[in-house]
Amino acid sequence: MTRVLITGGCGFFGHHLVEHVLKNTDWEVVVLDRLSYSSRGFDRLRDIEAFDDRRVHVLTHDLTLPIVDGMAQEIGRVDVIVHAAAETHVDRSIEDARPFVMANVLGTLNILEFARTCDRLQQLVYFSTDEVFGPAPNGVRHKEWDRYNCTNPYAATKASGEELAMAFANTYSIPVLASHTMNMIGERQDPEKFVPLVVRKVLAGEVVTIHADPTCARAGSRFYIHCRNVADALLFLIARAPFDRGKINIVGEKEVDNLTLAQMIAGFVGKPLHYQMTDFHSSRPGHDLRYALDGDLLAAHGWHPPNTFEASLEKTVRWTLENPRWLERP
Repeated sequence: MTRVLITGGCGFFGHHLVEHVLKNTDWEVVVLDRLSYSSRGFDRLRDIEAFDDRRVHVLTHDLTLPIVDGMAQEIGRVDVIVHAAAETHVDRSIEDARPFVMANVLGTLNILEFARTCDRLQQLVYFSTDEVFGPAPNGVRHKEWDRYNCTNPYAATKASGEELAMAFANTYSIPVLASHTMNMIGERQDPEKFVPLVVRKVLAGEVVTIHADPTCARAGSRFYIHCRNVADALLFLIARAPFDRGKINIVGEKEVDNLTLAQMIAGFVGKPLHYQMTDFHSSRPGHDLRYALDGDLLAAHGWHPPNTFEASLEKTVRWTLENPRWLERP
Protein backbone atom coordinates (compact mmCIF):
# COMPACT_ATOMS: atom_id res chain seq x y z
CA MET A 1 0.00 0.00 0.00
CA THR A 2 1.51 3.30 -1.09
CA ARG A 3 1.40 5.97 1.59
CA VAL A 4 1.57 9.63 0.55
CA LEU A 5 2.24 12.63 2.78
CA ILE A 6 0.58 15.81 1.48
CA THR A 7 1.66 18.98 3.25
CA GLY A 8 -0.92 21.74 3.01
CA GLY A 9 -3.58 19.10 2.37
CA CYS A 10 -6.34 21.31 3.84
CA GLY A 11 -5.52 24.10 1.40
CA PHE A 12 -6.86 24.87 -2.05
CA PHE A 13 -4.68 22.67 -4.22
CA GLY A 14 -3.87 20.23 -1.43
CA HIS A 15 -7.47 19.15 -0.87
CA HIS A 16 -7.98 18.67 -4.62
CA LEU A 17 -4.94 16.39 -4.63
CA VAL A 18 -6.33 14.46 -1.65
CA GLU A 19 -9.62 14.00 -3.50
CA HIS A 20 -7.88 12.91 -6.70
CA VAL A 21 -5.74 10.36 -4.86
CA LEU A 22 -8.78 8.90 -3.10
CA LYS A 23 -10.74 8.60 -6.35
CA ASN A 24 -7.96 7.19 -8.51
CA THR A 25 -5.74 5.06 -6.25
CA ASP A 26 -5.88 2.76 -3.24
CA TRP A 27 -3.24 4.81 -1.42
CA GLU A 28 -3.29 5.93 2.18
CA VAL A 29 -3.03 9.71 2.66
CA VAL A 30 -1.43 11.63 5.50
CA VAL A 31 -2.34 15.32 5.57
CA LEU A 32 -0.04 17.73 7.39
CA ASP A 33 -1.43 21.26 7.75
CA ARG A 34 -1.00 24.11 10.22
CA LEU A 35 -4.57 25.36 9.63
CA SER A 36 -3.64 28.95 8.81
CA TYR A 37 -6.11 31.52 7.42
CA SER A 38 -6.01 29.94 3.94
CA SER A 39 -6.89 26.41 5.07
CA ARG A 40 -10.40 27.19 6.39
CA GLY A 41 -9.86 24.57 9.04
CA PHE A 42 -10.98 21.13 7.88
CA ASP A 43 -13.89 22.52 5.82
CA ARG A 44 -12.46 21.52 2.45
CA LEU A 45 -11.72 17.97 3.60
CA ARG A 46 -15.21 17.70 5.07
CA ASP A 47 -16.72 19.01 1.85
CA ILE A 48 -15.07 16.27 -0.21
CA GLU A 49 -15.96 13.68 2.47
CA ALA A 50 -12.29 12.94 3.12
CA PHE A 51 -12.07 14.02 6.76
CA ASP A 52 -13.69 10.83 8.04
CA ASP A 53 -12.29 8.54 5.34
CA ARG A 54 -10.34 5.68 6.92
CA ARG A 55 -7.59 6.08 4.32
CA VAL A 56 -6.95 9.70 5.37
CA HIS A 57 -4.99 10.66 8.47
CA VAL A 58 -5.03 14.39 9.31
CA LEU A 59 -2.34 15.93 11.50
CA THR A 60 -1.78 19.55 12.47
CA HIS A 61 1.78 20.86 12.48
CA ASP A 62 3.52 24.14 11.72
CA LEU A 63 6.38 23.34 9.36
CA THR A 64 8.35 26.37 10.49
CA LEU A 65 9.14 23.98 13.36
CA PRO A 66 11.07 20.73 12.85
CA ILE A 67 9.21 17.43 12.62
CA VAL A 68 10.22 15.93 15.95
CA ASP A 69 10.21 12.25 16.83
CA GLY A 70 6.65 12.13 18.14
CA MET A 71 5.21 13.79 15.04
CA ALA A 72 7.31 11.56 12.80
CA GLN A 73 5.85 8.55 14.61
CA GLU A 74 2.31 9.80 13.97
CA ILE A 75 3.08 10.38 10.29
CA GLY A 76 4.48 6.86 10.01
CA ARG A 77 6.30 5.50 7.00
CA VAL A 78 5.77 7.31 3.72
CA ASP A 79 6.56 6.38 0.14
CA VAL A 80 5.75 9.73 -1.48
CA ILE A 81 5.81 13.32 -0.21
CA VAL A 82 4.04 16.16 -2.00
CA HIS A 83 5.16 19.40 -0.38
CA ALA A 84 2.37 21.80 -1.28
CA ALA A 85 2.22 23.76 1.99
CA ALA A 86 3.11 27.40 1.37
CA GLU A 87 2.15 31.01 1.76
CA THR A 88 1.02 31.91 -1.76
CA HIS A 89 -0.56 35.35 -2.11
CA VAL A 90 1.62 37.95 -3.86
CA ASP A 91 -0.19 40.92 -2.28
CA ARG A 92 0.38 39.56 1.20
CA SER A 93 4.06 38.90 0.48
CA ILE A 94 4.49 42.51 -0.60
CA GLU A 95 2.87 43.75 2.59
CA ASP A 96 4.92 41.44 4.84
CA ALA A 97 7.56 39.09 3.47
CA ARG A 98 8.58 37.48 6.77
CA PRO A 99 5.76 34.86 6.99
CA PHE A 100 6.62 33.81 3.42
CA VAL A 101 10.28 33.32 4.28
CA MET A 102 9.35 31.30 7.33
CA ALA A 103 6.77 29.08 5.64
CA ASN A 104 8.27 28.67 2.18
CA VAL A 105 11.98 28.51 3.00
CA LEU A 106 12.29 27.28 6.58
CA GLY A 107 9.22 25.08 6.16
CA THR A 108 10.77 23.47 3.10
CA LEU A 109 14.02 22.89 4.96
CA ASN A 110 12.14 21.05 7.71
CA ILE A 111 10.25 18.78 5.31
CA LEU A 112 13.51 18.01 3.50
CA GLU A 113 15.18 17.09 6.78
CA PHE A 114 12.25 14.80 7.54
CA ALA A 115 12.56 13.25 4.07
CA ARG A 116 16.14 12.27 4.89
CA THR A 117 14.75 9.93 7.57
CA CYS A 118 12.29 8.21 5.19
CA ASP A 119 14.10 5.08 4.02
CA ARG A 120 11.23 4.02 1.72
CA LEU A 121 10.84 7.36 -0.04
CA GLN A 122 10.29 7.00 -3.79
CA GLN A 123 9.54 10.64 -4.69
CA LEU A 124 9.39 14.06 -3.07
CA VAL A 125 7.51 16.59 -5.17
CA TYR A 126 8.31 20.21 -4.36
CA PHE A 127 5.30 22.18 -5.54
CA SER A 128 6.76 25.32 -7.08
CA THR A 129 5.37 28.09 -9.28
CA ASP A 130 5.75 29.79 -12.64
CA GLU A 131 6.48 33.04 -10.81
CA VAL A 132 10.07 32.01 -10.07
CA PHE A 133 10.87 32.86 -13.70
CA GLY A 134 9.36 36.33 -13.51
CA PRO A 135 7.42 37.98 -16.33
CA ALA A 136 7.47 36.34 -19.76
CA PRO A 137 7.79 38.64 -22.78
CA ASN A 138 5.33 38.06 -25.59
CA GLY A 139 6.21 34.90 -27.49
CA VAL A 140 8.35 33.48 -24.67
CA ARG A 141 7.50 30.39 -22.64
CA HIS A 142 9.93 29.51 -19.89
CA LYS A 143 11.47 26.04 -19.86
CA GLU A 144 12.22 24.05 -16.73
CA TRP A 145 15.86 25.09 -16.33
CA ASP A 146 15.62 28.72 -17.45
CA ARG A 147 17.21 31.34 -15.21
CA TYR A 148 15.05 32.66 -12.38
CA ASN A 149 14.00 36.30 -12.24
CA CYS A 150 11.84 36.73 -9.13
CA THR A 151 10.02 40.04 -8.97
CA ASN A 152 8.14 39.75 -5.66
CA PRO A 153 8.85 38.24 -2.23
CA TYR A 154 6.49 35.30 -2.75
CA ALA A 155 8.33 34.21 -5.91
CA ALA A 156 11.71 34.66 -4.22
CA THR A 157 10.75 32.41 -1.31
CA LYS A 158 9.43 29.69 -3.64
CA ALA A 159 12.64 29.84 -5.67
CA SER A 160 14.67 29.60 -2.45
CA GLY A 161 12.73 26.53 -1.34
CA GLU A 162 13.16 24.97 -4.76
CA GLU A 163 16.91 25.51 -4.73
CA LEU A 164 17.08 23.95 -1.26
CA ALA A 165 15.20 20.93 -2.59
CA MET A 166 17.58 20.61 -5.54
CA ALA A 167 20.57 20.91 -3.19
CA PHE A 168 19.20 18.15 -0.93
CA ALA A 169 18.62 15.98 -3.99
CA ASN A 170 22.25 16.43 -4.98
CA THR A 171 23.77 16.18 -1.50
CA TYR A 172 21.62 13.52 0.13
CA SER A 173 20.21 11.66 -2.91
CA ILE A 174 16.62 12.54 -2.06
CA PRO A 175 14.45 11.79 -5.14
CA VAL A 176 13.21 15.36 -5.65
CA LEU A 177 10.99 16.56 -8.46
CA ALA A 178 10.15 20.28 -8.57
CA SER A 179 6.95 21.05 -10.43
CA HIS A 180 6.29 24.52 -11.84
CA THR A 181 2.56 25.16 -12.08
CA MET A 182 0.65 28.16 -13.36
CA ASN A 183 -2.40 29.88 -11.91
CA MET A 184 -4.88 27.27 -10.72
CA ILE A 185 -8.66 27.42 -10.69
CA GLY A 186 -11.19 25.14 -9.06
CA GLU A 187 -13.85 24.66 -6.45
CA ARG A 188 -13.39 26.00 -2.90
CA GLN A 189 -10.75 28.55 -3.88
CA ASP A 190 -10.01 31.37 -1.47
CA PRO A 191 -12.39 34.27 -2.22
CA GLU A 192 -9.48 36.70 -2.64
CA LYS A 193 -8.35 34.86 -5.81
CA PHE A 194 -9.40 36.05 -9.26
CA VAL A 195 -12.12 33.58 -10.31
CA PRO A 196 -14.22 33.63 -7.11
CA LEU A 197 -13.55 37.38 -6.79
CA VAL A 198 -15.01 37.99 -10.27
CA VAL A 199 -18.00 35.73 -9.54
CA ARG A 200 -18.77 37.68 -6.36
CA LYS A 201 -18.38 41.10 -8.00
CA VAL A 202 -20.45 40.16 -11.06
CA LEU A 203 -23.24 38.91 -8.80
CA ALA A 204 -23.14 42.18 -6.87
CA GLY A 205 -22.90 44.38 -9.97
CA GLU A 206 -19.53 45.74 -8.82
CA VAL A 207 -16.60 46.85 -10.98
CA VAL A 208 -13.91 44.24 -11.64
CA THR A 209 -10.34 45.53 -11.85
CA ILE A 210 -8.39 44.06 -14.76
CA HIS A 211 -4.61 44.40 -14.53
CA ALA A 212 -3.23 45.75 -17.79
CA ASP A 213 -0.14 47.23 -19.45
CA PRO A 214 0.74 50.94 -18.99
CA THR A 215 -1.54 51.86 -21.92
CA CYS A 216 -4.45 50.00 -20.30
CA ALA A 217 -5.07 48.44 -23.71
CA ARG A 218 -3.69 44.94 -23.09
CA ALA A 219 -4.77 42.79 -20.15
CA GLY A 220 -2.44 40.51 -18.26
CA SER A 221 -2.56 36.83 -19.21
CA ARG A 222 -1.92 33.38 -17.76
CA PHE A 223 -2.14 29.71 -18.75
CA TYR A 224 -4.86 28.88 -16.22
CA ILE A 225 -5.24 25.24 -15.20
CA HIS A 226 -7.73 23.39 -12.99
CA CYS A 227 -6.43 21.69 -9.85
CA ARG A 228 -7.79 18.36 -11.08
CA ASN A 229 -5.51 18.55 -14.11
CA VAL A 230 -2.52 19.38 -11.92
CA ALA A 231 -3.34 16.50 -9.57
CA ASP A 232 -3.66 14.17 -12.57
CA ALA A 233 -0.24 15.28 -13.83
CA LEU A 234 1.34 14.65 -10.43
CA LEU A 235 -0.06 11.12 -10.21
CA PHE A 236 1.22 10.52 -13.75
CA LEU A 237 4.69 11.61 -12.67
CA ILE A 238 4.68 9.78 -9.33
CA ALA A 239 3.73 6.55 -11.11
CA ARG A 240 7.03 6.90 -12.95
CA ALA A 241 9.04 7.68 -9.80
CA PRO A 242 11.77 8.50 -9.51
CA PHE A 243 11.06 10.75 -12.49
CA ASP A 244 14.10 11.16 -14.72
CA ARG A 245 14.23 14.95 -14.56
CA GLY A 246 14.59 17.20 -11.54
CA LYS A 247 12.09 19.81 -12.74
CA ILE A 248 8.86 19.71 -14.73
CA ASN A 249 6.33 22.28 -15.95
CA ILE A 250 2.61 21.56 -15.59
CA VAL A 251 0.82 23.94 -17.93
CA GLY A 252 -2.73 24.74 -19.00
CA GLU A 253 -3.52 24.08 -22.65
CA LYS A 254 -4.09 27.70 -23.69
CA GLU A 255 -3.21 31.25 -22.76
CA VAL A 256 -6.13 33.39 -21.60
CA ASP A 257 -6.01 37.10 -20.84
CA ASN A 258 -7.73 38.28 -17.68
CA LEU A 259 -10.35 40.36 -19.46
CA THR A 260 -11.42 37.38 -21.55
CA LEU A 261 -11.47 35.24 -18.42
CA ALA A 262 -13.66 37.75 -16.59
CA GLN A 263 -16.03 37.94 -19.57
CA MET A 264 -16.32 34.14 -19.65
CA ILE A 265 -17.07 34.06 -15.93
CA ALA A 266 -19.75 36.73 -16.31
CA GLY A 267 -21.27 34.72 -19.15
CA PHE A 268 -21.53 31.63 -16.96
CA VAL A 269 -22.98 33.72 -14.12
CA GLY A 270 -25.50 35.23 -16.54
CA LYS A 271 -24.92 38.87 -15.60
CA PRO A 272 -23.01 41.73 -17.28
CA LEU A 273 -19.37 42.43 -16.52
CA HIS A 274 -18.49 45.92 -15.34
CA TYR A 275 -14.74 46.35 -15.49
CA GLN A 276 -11.91 48.84 -15.40
CA MET A 277 -8.47 48.31 -16.96
CA THR A 278 -5.74 49.38 -14.53
CA ASP A 279 -1.98 49.70 -14.92
CA PHE A 280 -1.46 47.92 -11.62
CA HIS A 281 2.15 46.88 -12.17
CA SER A 282 3.47 50.42 -12.60
CA SER A 283 1.73 51.60 -9.45
CA ARG A 284 2.68 48.51 -7.45
CA PRO A 285 5.83 46.67 -8.57
CA GLY A 286 5.81 42.93 -7.94
CA HIS A 287 2.77 42.12 -10.07
CA ASP A 288 3.74 40.76 -13.48
CA LEU A 289 1.63 41.20 -16.58
CA ARG A 290 2.30 37.83 -18.21
CA TYR A 291 3.54 34.44 -17.06
CA ALA A 292 4.13 31.57 -19.46
CA LEU A 293 5.63 28.09 -19.18
CA ASP A 294 6.67 25.60 -21.84
CA GLY A 295 4.86 22.29 -21.33
CA ASP A 296 6.61 20.32 -24.08
CA LEU A 297 8.65 18.11 -21.72
CA LEU A 298 5.63 16.71 -19.89
CA ALA A 299 3.72 16.34 -23.15
CA ALA A 300 6.66 14.40 -24.60
CA HIS A 301 6.29 11.92 -21.74
CA GLY A 302 2.67 11.34 -22.74
CA TRP A 303 0.64 13.53 -20.39
CA HIS A 304 -2.04 15.92 -21.60
CA PRO A 305 -4.70 17.77 -19.54
CA PRO A 306 -7.74 15.48 -19.26
CA ASN A 307 -10.15 18.41 -18.87
CA THR A 308 -10.31 21.45 -21.15
CA PHE A 309 -9.98 24.96 -19.78
CA GLU A 310 -13.47 26.01 -20.85
CA ALA A 311 -15.16 22.97 -19.34
CA SER A 312 -13.16 23.32 -16.13
CA LEU A 313 -13.97 27.01 -15.78
CA GLU A 314 -17.68 26.52 -16.43
CA LYS A 315 -17.89 23.68 -13.92
CA THR A 316 -16.03 25.76 -11.33
CA VAL A 317 -18.27 28.81 -11.77
CA ARG A 318 -21.52 26.81 -11.72
CA TRP A 319 -20.38 24.88 -8.64
CA THR A 320 -19.51 28.16 -6.91
CA LEU A 321 -22.95 29.59 -7.69
CA GLU A 322 -24.50 26.52 -6.10
CA ASN A 323 -22.21 26.78 -3.06
CA PRO A 324 -22.08 30.53 -2.32
CA ARG A 325 -20.65 30.13 1.18
CA TRP A 326 -17.25 29.62 -0.46
CA LEU A 327 -17.41 33.19 -1.80
CA GLU A 328 -17.09 34.62 1.70
CA ARG A 329 -14.53 34.27 4.44
CA PRO A 330 -15.77 32.21 7.40
